[in-house]
Amino acid sequence: MIEIPSDLNPSLVPLAFLLGDWQGAGVYARVGDTAEQGPDAEKCNFGQEVSFSHDGRDFIEYVSRTWVLDEDGKKVRPLESETGYWRIDKDRKVEVVMIRDHGVAEVWYGELADQKPQIDLATDAVARTAASGPYSGGKRLYGYVKGDLMWVGEKATPDVPLRPYMSAHLKKVANLQEWAESLPDDMPDGVSFFNPDGTPYQG
Repeated sequence: MIEIPSDLNPSLVPLAFLLGDWQGAGVYARVGDTAEQGPDAEKCNFGQEVSFSHDGRDFIEYVSRTWVLDEDGKKVRPLESETGYWRIDKDRKVEVVMIRDHGVAEVWYGELADQKPQIDLATDAVARTAASGPYSGGKRLYGYVKGDLMWVGEKATPDVPLRPYMSAHLKKVANLQEWAESLPDDMPDGVSFFNPDGTPYQG
């Protein structure tokens, strides 16, 4: 179920399905710097932590961190991190500004699908530092499916056409503070989900 915070800016209600902390894993295939290298010069599994949060203003703050995982699912080293801000207008048009740790700043535009929580994005502008690798643009698809967040990214360089390079399946992380605050004040003591006679506590 998608929860809409009472203090969420009304313009962001269509994006409420993104809100929260998410964790999961996916597959990464580095897009080579030239067409000859192809997309599989480096391929690995990765772990990801994502946060979508708000402070009452008309944007959602986005933070993502990823790590290379070994065969046992343990973190090996950082892969990529990015931060950004998401907005949506009355016509369901989505805009995102994003900064990546390897020296790239991007403006993305897209649209929230009709009647389903799915967002298609494509880069409109890309700025790179001298230290960043070749990169000319990308596409992303985000979807909320049975309570999980899934996404796939495509990437292009001046010499390599657009092709998939990252995808992940993320699950929402429980906010224990919010859960605790939601418990009623008259909860029984002890193992508080059951009444003394062993029947489930109804509140």
